[in-house]
Amino acid sequence: MSATFQSLRIAQPLQSVISEIGFESPTAVQTQAIPVMLKGRDIIVQSQTGSGKTLAFAVPILQKLKLTKSSPQALVICPTRELCTQVAKEIRTLGRQLHGLVVTEICGGQPIRQQLETLRRGVHIIVATPGRLLDHLSRDSFDRHGINVVVLDEADRMLDMGFGGDVAEILQATPASRQTALFSATFPHGIKEISKQHQSAPLRITIEDKLQNTLRHQVTFCPAEEKSDVLLLLLQQYNVDRTLVFCNFKKSVNGVVQSLRRLGCSVDRLDGDLQQYQRDQVLAKFKNKSTRVLVATDVAGRGIDVDDIDLVINYELPDKLHAYQHRVGRSARAGKDGLAISIALPKQQKKVRAISEALDAQIEQVTPPPSLHLDIVSQDAKMRTIQISCGRKDKIRPGDILGALTGDAGGLKGSDIGKIDVRDKITYVAVENASATSAAKAINHGRIKKKKFRATIV
Repeated sequence: MSATFQSLRIAQPLQSVISEIGFESPTAVQTQAIPVMLKGRDIIVQSQTGSGKTLAFAVPILQKLKLTKSSPQALVICPTRELCTQVAKEIRTLGRQLHGLVVTEICGGQPIRQQLETLRRGVHIIVATPGRLLDHLSRDSFDRHGINVVVLDEADRMLDMGFGGDVAEILQATPASRQTALFSATFPHGIKEISKQHQSAPLRITIEDKLQNTLRHQVTFCPAEEKSDVLLLLLQQYNVDRTLVFCNFKKSVNGVVQSLRRLGCSVDRLDGDLQQYQRDQVLAKFKNKSTRVLVATDVAGRGIDVDDIDLVINYELPDKLHAYQHRVGRSARAGKDGLAISIALPKQQKKVRAISEALDAQIEQVTPPPSLHLDIVSQDAKMRTIQISCGRKDKIRPGDILGALTGDAGGLKGSDIGKIDVRDKITYVAVENASATSAAKAINHGRIKKKKFRATIV
């Protein structure tokens, strides 16, 4: 028998609003998450956008509120101002029969004086971005001791944008007895760490069509003199945001990079000749999707920590099985399927069979498309990386950067901004290609924490 909103033991005022809105039956995430949250248990929910997760956490929060108490009882933390606005609006709509309900948004890029006044008057639910919420916690702007539930919405995106440290501080600053709910589209290592440190015996709920990510192995055979052309054909065929190409030697790396650059491809190299600051910049651009193809040796590639690489290409087949495993293991992470393609010489067929048998995995033999469309190979990356001359030593947090870019001076949407990587003295920010120039200009003409810093597109 399928669940109904009545069978989930939802209070009548909330059921009435849900019916008025037009929801006939609960989604899978609502069916599984609402009863658990109503019991007060910690929870981790892996669910895609559009699955109805906001209602899944909003209903239990609203049902357990004490409206006579005017201090915050619930925090909902979101990565961007736009999502805060969306979530707060949905909570207000669901709670419109709860007379006296006060839901407020606390986001960067907005006047803090107005937020302080709203908090002083009293609120029940705060929907906030991490940086600005942490600012208010440091000011003691509200009584945190009555907070009994904290929800991290789009937790993986928050980690990807660099808010992991802020989130940990927020959870540390709230009562240990609180209920903690993590909602995330994927389940990367950072989510596991937050759960381990800040949750108590959480129930994990996974709402996915596929419960396991799959790595496909392919090989294409060609003479040595045709390898460069085959690589181009593969890049054209798959045309993905992020491809990692492995070579056995630095000389091969340089040759591949030069041939791709001549065609206008968004490409960079990672080998032992780079100084540390160059390596940091190269990796930041690749993580930010502002470099589409990264060509690396095995030694240089050991420090690549990127969860969602679409395609791994072995331009040269490695000598050792563990090297092959290490290379292709960069794909099919964080809940996503992956693809690994090896470009091998005809005389290496025996080696390919040995790898297949050792892995107990099929390596499919494929043929690249017969023609090359250079306009596809040379397409720009979707994101650009901005380097800002400030970092942790300037007491800069990701929220400060996000506020500067999405506030009145910056004017960008949160959806225009990707990963924010704050280092000791430098910060790297991923910005949508079309917004990169205006974003750098906003930083150069404005201030962050009342100070001037220099921004350049790298």
